[in-house]
Amino acid sequence: MDVANATSATNGSSQAGKAAAVFGKDFDTFLQLLTTQLQYQDPLSPMDSTQFTQQLVSFTSVEQQIATNKNLESIISRLASQDIAGAVAYIGKEVYAVGDKAPLQNGQASWNYGLDLRAEETKITVRDGAGRVVYETKGETAPGAHTFEWDGRTNSGGTAPDGIYSLEVAATSAAGNAIGSNIFIRGIVEGVERVAGENLLAINGVLLPVDNIQSIGLPKPNDPSS
Repeated sequence: MDVANATSATNGSSQAGKAAAVFGKDFDTFLQLLTTQLQYQDPLSPMDSTQFTQQLVSFTSVEQQIATNKNLESIISRLASQDIAGAVAYIGKEVYAVGDKAPLQNGQASWNYGLDLRAEETKITVRDGAGRVVYETKGETAPGAHTFEWDGRTNSGGTAPDGIYSLEVAATSAAGNAIGSNIFIRGIVEGVERVAGENLLAINGVLLPVDNIQSIGLPKPNDPSS
């Protein structure tokens, strides 16, 4: 888990605390000056209190702003805790999610993809972690959902090493127009990581936002990853 991001709310509260400490010190100084001036003022020519009144109003405004910020930080911290608690509930569940990355393990990798319309031609491309083309083949042309299974074979006839690979689906009509497509993965949620304030689910070694989840259920009894 990303500790730096997980503790962002705590750091925010610390900043609010520092601001409150500085405010308190300045306000004490202001009161001391006001008391001293009142003590030594000329009774026949009392001081103009307008300036001190304006300063007092300013201090009151700052105090209210600091209190508001502290309340907001407390609310954000509670919401973040509830958010990650909700994400933890996905752990151990099988999910179907939008995502183009999947692991190749023991010569097996699997994706699901869908075509919006019937295609004249569908090209499937597998890329490695560096974005290099590893394998290309033709895909299904019928509209709807399809599954692509990859055994790790490469264009050069070799075998790709285990790791994370991404899939691209390019479908075109008879007129050469692009046809919309979507790529999905299926797997078991292994954990939750908080990155840049967002909860990400670890699925087969790939991190995906919770919003990418399309369906969720219990792992199948014969699923080796369950």
